[in-house]
Amino acid sequence: MGKYRVTLIPGDGIGPEITEVVVRCLEAVKVGIDWDVKSAGEEALEKYGTPLPEDTIASIERNGLCLKAPLTTPVGSGYRSINVYLRQRFKLYVCLRPFKLYPGVRTRFEKVDLVVVRENMEDLYAGIEYRCQQPETRRLIDFVRETTGQEILADSGISLKPISETNSERIIRFGFEYALRNRRRKVTAVHKANIMKYTDGLFLEVARRVASQYPQIEFEDRIVDNMAMQLVQKPELYDVLVCPNLYGDILSDLCAGLVGGLGFSGGANIGEDVAIFEATHGSAPKYKGQNKVNPSALLLAAILMLEYMGEAAAARRLEQALADVVREGKYVTYDLKEPGDSSAVGTREMGEAILSRL
Repeated sequence: MGKYRVTLIPGDGIGPEITEVVVRCLEAVKVGIDWDVKSAGEEALEKYGTPLPEDTIASIERNGLCLKAPLTTPVGSGYRSINVYLRQRFKLYVCLRPFKLYPGVRTRFEKVDLVVVRENMEDLYAGIEYRCQQPETRRLIDFVRETTGQEILADSGISLKPISETNSERIIRFGFEYALRNRRRKVTAVHKANIMKYTDGLFLEVARRVASQYPQIEFEDRIVDNMAMQLVQKPELYDVLVCPNLYGDILSDLCAGLVGGLGFSGGANIGEDVAIFEATHGSAPKYKGQNKVNPSALLLAAILMLEYMGEAAAARRLEQALADVVREGKYVTYDLKEPGDSSAVGTREMGEAILSRL
């Protein structure tokens, strides 16, 4: 028996190929993981008639740790998004996405080391929507008119944006605690409180209150549109960004662009009892079985998992091996080569190069 029991979801499309590389790397650092392999996504739909079998859900609940490759949410399957469902089901209120620029990655930037801490449970992603021209939508439109005097067009669809003091405090405190544990210097709260005074305004109010309890960490706030511009112009000025759900989603992809794309974007979804670690890119079905894609995002997610498990030394070894391979630039996939360079290697070969450094 290993020291840890972890649910492993190999995923769809390119998922099994990158999972194979990552599992071998984790075995090489010898932290003692027993894998509980489960299905989800299109593969699960074909085998079990559902994209998220109860057996998979039970495994995650039982083990408390899950490493998940990209999934495809089948059209018409009953889930808007398997990923969103898992976050809601296990109350994974934190979406943690570090973005670090590794020398050797093709990018316009020279120095990026950012962490996006995104609230995962509410905001517009709570999924509270009213369809156009439905009776309940008309009642809501009438209620808004009666209570605020504002008119909403009768042919509108409506989404609600709940932001609570409870969830705001929880995510902001996580951001400050993360900064303390990882010797980060600054936390920036991202919002649109100049316009949405009762939702984003509440988020900002809570951020200022929590910040006062961490005098050793610098605090500032930025309006989200200005934050986007600042990140493109001078990302080196920023450190930990704490965001409501929608802004965190958008800025995460922007930050991925700073460090070379989603191929270098690993993420964690963390709750009180369960944590799910994942590559944040899609399942790329057109590349399935071609031994072509970069395994780095899922590897970075695995590094986050090691850190969460308290295996910091193993995490650093694995990160250093990846960084060395990327910096050398010889045994890397096509996305890490200049256009037209035919010397790119495949997924397995890049994995072998990383393993050789462990």
